[in-house]
Amino acid sequence: MSLWLQILLSAIGAGIAIAVIVALFKTKRPIRSLVGSGAQGICALAAVNIAGAFTGVSLGLNLFTGISCVVLGIPGVIAMLILKLIMNL
Repeated sequence: MSLWLQILLSAIGAGIAIAVIVALFKTKRPIRSLVGSGAQGICALAAVNIAGAFTGVSLGLNLFTGISCVVLGIPGVIAMLILKLIMNL
């Protein structure tokens, strides 16, 4: 991967992380929102992996998927599924 692509992806990731942090602090209870979103994301990842036995679509658990699920929640799991679909074409 070229250096410019790595810089671009890092900038996009940092922008998304900042947007999530700002959204969390606009709520009355940011820690509760983060824990709730993280729990939903982990449960969604588990549901995808359990359903993967029947559908053939699953996501491995590694550092990237774990952080995406905890920080972004269910939209993070959906984004990873879409990325897997695009990359496997």
